[in-house]
Amino acid sequence: MLWRLLRLRETRTNEQRIAELRRRGARIGNSCLIYSTRFSTEPYLIDIGDHVGIAGGVQFITHHGFAMIIRRKHPDAQIFGRIRVGSGTVIGIDAILLPGTEIGKDCIVGARAVVRGTIPDNSLVVGNPAKVVGRASLVRTRLEKSPHRLDVFNVSPAERRRRIEEHFHIA
Repeated sequence: MLWRLLRLRETRTNEQRIAELRRRGARIGNSCLIYSTRFSTEPYLIDIGDHVGIAGGVQFITHHGFAMIIRRKHPDAQIFGRIRVGSGTVIGIDAILLPGTEIGKDCIVGARAVVRGTIPDNSLVVGNPAKVVGRASLVRTRLEKSPHRLDVFNVSPAERRRRIEEHFHIA
C-alpha cells in the first residue's frame, strides 16, 4: 500500500508536488523543479530559493532520531533543525539533507551525498559525509561545452528521441 502511495506522488506534476509541499508549510521559491516530496515530518522548517532543482529520492530530514538516547532523562525530547537551500542550486538523486543544513547559492549536491552543516555558495558537494570538492561554476562551464549537450528539454518526446538518436548515430 505504501508503495502505491509513493508511486502516486511520483506521477504528479511538478506544480502539484510544489503546491502540496507549500500546503504542508515548505517555503519554495519561483521556477523550481522538484521530483521529491520527502520533506520530513516538519516541512515548515524547509526554505528553498528560486531556480532550484531537486531530483527524485532526495530526503530533507528536519529532526534528529538520536533524541531517543536522552529520553530516559527527558522523555519528550525532540531535536529539530531548519534546512535552507540557496537559489540556483541543484540536488542530485537520493541525496540526504540533515537537520541544520544550509546550502549556499548556485551549488551542486551530488547523487547520494549526505549533507550536514553550512555549504558555501558555488560549491560542488559529494560523498558521505558530504565534502566540498570543487566549484559548481567549473561543472557548469564543462556542461555548457560538452559535445553531448543537446537542447531538448522543452521539445516533444518524439523530437527529443529523434535528436538523441541522430546525435549518437543510432539507426
